Amino acid sequence: MDGGVVSACDDIRPGRNRTAGSTAVEWRISDRPVRYAAALMAMKARAAAIAEGTAPELVWLVEHPPLYTAGTSARPSDLIEARFPVHIAGRGGQFTYHGPGQRIAYVMLDLKRRGPDIRRFVATLEQWLIRTLSGFDVVGEHRDGRIGVWVRRPDKGAGREDKIAAIGIRVQHWVTLHGVALNVDCELAHYAGIVPCGVSDPRHGVTSLADLGRPVGMAEVDTALQREFEPLLGRTRLMPGDPVEIGSASHPASAAGQSVFRGY
Repeated sequence: MDGGVVSACDDIRPGRNRTAGSTAVEWRISDRPVRYAAALMAMKARAAAIAEGTAPELVWLVEHPPLYTAGTSARPSDLIEARFPVHIAGRGGQFTYHGPGQRIAYVMLDLKRRGPDIRRFVATLEQWLIRTLSGFDVVGEHRDGRIGVWVRRPDKGAGREDKIAAIGIRVQHWVTLHGVALNVDCELAHYAGIVPCGVSDPRHGVTSLADLGRPVGMAEVDTALQREFEPLLGRTRLMPGDPVEIGSASHPASAAGQSVFRGY
């Protein structure tokens, strides 16, 4: 595919794409913080292998040390204070924060086999997060023009909403990279160093399950994510091993055939 851009404001609707066949999606969980640069290298190598047909699709659950990432639309003025390392993410969107207590799911799926509809895929990721949150009695909602998952905060005042989960993907040769970030019990004060996702309206903040009074362990969140993934995107198979360790450098990522989704 060529290097077009999909806007976060475009109208997208959820739905299950065509299945990718009988092969289960690999599901891997890193049990230690993963360096961001290492994660990018492993993800790009795996996506290239998926595109070549030499590796199965993968969902990889990680946590990162505290850091900020800048998407292709990041404005320098939105970096208020570089409290942590700043990484160029290679995805669409603006600045966001990653850190301990935030579950990141890197989603590497083959849209050529599933159905080459990026808008539907992103809407399905939103629905995945909304269903996961519902299992913890949290009502997550989609907002036109504000990608991600939001929760209403009447306790903070009229019209107040907080973002609890972010979405940002890149598509390379119809294989997706990056994915979603769900705030479980992260340090929300760390967001103060940036304008998160470029959203500066004071009515719109950030939250987490812990902030909402839902003290949930990461293992519980992982179980819920896997459970809610399968009805929407197909069966999974839990695998041992860390993609940083098992990734192959023989599949270098190419800049050709990439598309950016403006998420986060």
